[in-house]
Amino acid sequence: MDRIDRLESQLAFQDDLLETLNRLVAEQQTSLLLLHREIIALRQRVQQIEGPVVVSANEPPPPHY
Repeated sequence: MDRIDRLESQLAFQDDLLETLNRLVAEQQTSLLLLHREIIALRQRVQQIEGPVVVSANEPPPPHY
């Protein structure tokens, strides 16, 4: 009987831990989505101020590298 009690206790602990981890992952996903939206908004603001940003893969690095 002691073994069953111990297994039930471990299962309850694992269920609680899993619930906590699921909640944290959901909160982090929400934070990531908000940050992604902010990055998009900032990129649009920079483009409005400076014009489109063009990155060329063929452009050599600056001389100080």
